Amino acid sequence: MTSKIAGPELINSEIPATLDDDDRLTREFIGHVLDLLEAGDTKQVYDLVVPLRNEDVADLFEATPSDDRRALAFAIDDQLTPEVLAETNDYVREEIVDVIPNEQVAELTGQLETDDAVAIIEDMEEPEQADVLAKLDPEDRAAIEDALSYPEESAGRIMQRELVAVPQHMSVGQLIDYLRDDQDLTHEFWEIFVVDPAFKPVGTCRLSWLMRSDRDVQVSDLMQSEQTLISVEMDQEEVALRFQKYELISAAVTNEDGRLVGVITADDIVHIVQEEADEDILRLSGAGEGDINEPLADSYKSRVLWLITNLGTALVASFVIAQFGAAIQTLVALAVLMPIVASIGGNAGTQTLAVTVRALATDQLTEANTGRTIWREIRVAMLTGLTVAILAGLGAWAFYSNPALGAVIAGAILFNILIAASSGVIIPVILDRLKQDPAVSSSIFVTMITDSMGFLIFLGLAVASGLV
Repeated sequence: MTSKIAGPELINSEIPATLDDDDRLTREFIGHVLDLLEAGDTKQVYDLVVPLRNEDVADLFEATPSDDRRALAFAIDDQLTPEVLAETNDYVREEIVDVIPNEQVAELTGQLETDDAVAIIEDMEEPEQADVLAKLDPEDRAAIEDALSYPEESAGRIMQRELVAVPQHMSVGQLIDYLRDDQDLTHEFWEIFVVDPAFKPVGTCRLSWLMRSDRDVQVSDLMQSEQTLISVEMDQEEVALRFQKYELISAAVTNEDGRLVGVITADDIVHIVQEEADEDILRLSGAGEGDINEPLADSYKSRVLWLITNLGTALVASFVIAQFGAAIQTLVALAVLMPIVASIGGNAGTQTLAVTVRALATDQLTEANTGRTIWREIRVAMLTGLTVAILAGLGAWAFYSNPALGAVIAGAILFNILIAASSGVIIPVILDRLKQDPAVSSSIFVTMITDSMGFLIFLGLAVASGLV
């Protein structure tokens, strides 16, 4: 399938289809753009980009090799919009910001909401950051500098300063007139915050309530006094949990004095939930940031440290095996079956670990139900362990014609799964109580325990049963 774009140089020139059936840029289209960039035909590149949506332009930048992104940024000119920057991957956005003039960065960020502008400016080098801030309007600069004063991944960093707040003595009619007449108000909002004279939130009013009420109704009678307030210092993960728990559309953010300073909306939380979930699963695997656009050196550093740590813990399992060297030489079947015990135990530990880390991240696992959760996982492990142990035992018995060997591997698998399930809960809980991220290092300890204990139990039972 092909399409044609009219223009002096493009008439009768066929180009590949832009999007596939899943609304993603086609490989052929991206290749065509890269060929034009290499040929220096920026006019055609510009004309190809014009029909694209901001999200598709962002995808084009991410699909473009790093060495060509500078050329693409200059080729598309005014099509590099604030929305494109906001939609682009963090690493790619940093590259774009590095190659365009600071004046253009200031112009683009000045058109974004504060939280999106902060996401762009916070990763810049200090001299460039100061230069961009100096080129912003005083009001925008003050808002961004205020946001940067809060810790990373806190509510103060991600909140929007643009909101609608009114006193409670207004009537519905007065409020509607105010919303229509004041041209300085933000254009996108779903909820109106009601404040007292000290600008402390006392209630909230949704637009739907406002539009369906008579003009003479007082805002104080219409508003909902009970609301969820977010502290500027609250971690974004905790903010996301509040939104999920109370099914919020938006929430007021207050400073240490209780004054209203910003708002966080559900669309902000969607990004945070995805970001935190991705972060936990990648940390659990030791893959670092796990971004395909992450610099090679950064990926190497994060992954190699994890693997070196795994090498150290693997030595523990090797030490256990070494203690039974003579037994293994006597019965070669032990060497054949050992990996089965360790592998099944490792998988069982990973299952429990994934459930536990998720429960901790979503506040489902608390001090009140930790004991009950451990007991639940032990019961699940007992059921799954018995099933797998019986199958493995019968298989070993049939293959080696040795019922004692079948009983040994069955017992080893059962006990190792029980140990894996217990450690899969206990280790992340302990790390969480110690204020350490359970997603970062739990899997190393769980793997070490399941491997070493699996080998110890299997070989120990083999010796104790008289097989060797």
